[in-house]
Amino acid sequence: MVQWSPDGAGVDPKERLRLGLGANWLQFAVYTLITMLIGITIGTERVALPPLARQAFGITSILYTVSFIAAFGVVKALMNLVSGRLSDNRGRRMILLAGWAFAVPFALLIILARSWWWVIVANLFLGVNQALTWTMAVTAKIDLVGPSGRGLAVGIDESAGYVGVGLGGFVAGLLVSHYGLRPAPYILAMVIVAAGAAVTLLAARETLPWAQYEAARVHGDSPPQAQPSLGRLAAYMSWRDRSMLAVCQAGTVNKFADSLVAAFFPLYFLKRGMDLAHVGLLVGVYAWVWGLGQVLSGALADRIGRKLPITGGTFLIALGMGTILVGSSGSLWFIGAAVMGAGMALAYPNLITAVGDSAHPAWRGGALGVYRLWRDAGYAIGPLLLGGVAALWGMAAAMWTGAAIVFLSAMVLAVLLRETSPAHAVHPPAWQDHPDWLRAPRGA
Repeated sequence: MVQWSPDGAGVDPKERLRLGLGANWLQFAVYTLITMLIGITIGTERVALPPLARQAFGITSILYTVSFIAAFGVVKALMNLVSGRLSDNRGRRMILLAGWAFAVPFALLIILARSWWWVIVANLFLGVNQALTWTMAVTAKIDLVGPSGRGLAVGIDESAGYVGVGLGGFVAGLLVSHYGLRPAPYILAMVIVAAGAAVTLLAARETLPWAQYEAARVHGDSPPQAQPSLGRLAAYMSWRDRSMLAVCQAGTVNKFADSLVAAFFPLYFLKRGMDLAHVGLLVGVYAWVWGLGQVLSGALADRIGRKLPITGGTFLIALGMGTILVGSSGSLWFIGAAVMGAGMALAYPNLITAVGDSAHPAWRGGALGVYRLWRDAGYAIGPLLLGGVAALWGMAAAMWTGAAIVFLSAMVLAVLLRETSPAHAVHPPAWQDHPDWLRAPRGA
């Protein structure tokens, strides 16, 4: 386990630790670059992979085509839990380095694939890569900034990641147009992976000492708080704490909405007569508003609290989906996509921030892992559930189902979620009033 000394940092005993974005801007910038490279890695397949199902393997089934998203989601969700827990003991940087290694077989399997099952297995490796790398990158940023400015930090992280996703998709699209569906996009992925591993190895520092410093200086832990068992932590996050229950279900539903955009929007709009170029632009509007808006929404949540952006953003996602469904023209469809993107920008990063607010630094990585388990389970459940509805009752029915689920999620948030921002919270985190839920020491 990485150790921290009260007189200095875990890496250099002569250095005194400080929390905050300004005090740690260089390491924050390094981890932001890493997040962008993580996003580029997954972005390389979003343009190149779906057409491969039909062109290389003759697959026409919607459910079978979107199965790679479900496989990715299952593994990413489970590995989020594992990586978050391990990082509280072993540190963030080692887990991040291991995550880069799993991206290599992902690229090689798709390059060499002889059937669609190879692609599904490749996405299992990609799920591990994304869980280990992205979870550690955002946790490291939260470690560095401490309680102040946490919303802005997470907003920058998620914005950098989704800008990377867009860049990866754009460059992959250019490569596909010039060199075909394979192997060029996945050679790009391997180059990005090598760059990410090099930056992590040469420039990134372990940030667990910052979390331990926060625990000692902000929470007054002496001796340090014992970590709860994984089972108790999962129970606490999933149902004991009403606010974390609300956050976890909202994360799952959030990915329902995103998987609907990835899997069903192109098919729906092509069926409504929109050409492929405009479909790509519409999906791009959704992604750009979401990606770039997260910096502003994170800063906003630091000023006004987390509950309003999270709850309001989830309502906006449902409103945007409804606008698209009732619209009969391209202008309304683009407005709906922009409203969805704005809702995602408000809700997505601040759900992570709410977990960071509520968790003790000693088990923050594990708490984020549990949340991300529930969140990315939406990638596994969403395509299969909505694909089943589409197979039975049509594409519009699947999209209305998704909109209804998102609206109900917003209602749950409105009722159950308590404000978590340290500057605005009325109630302390539930574990402080009920330490027995985590077997935490009294007075922790």
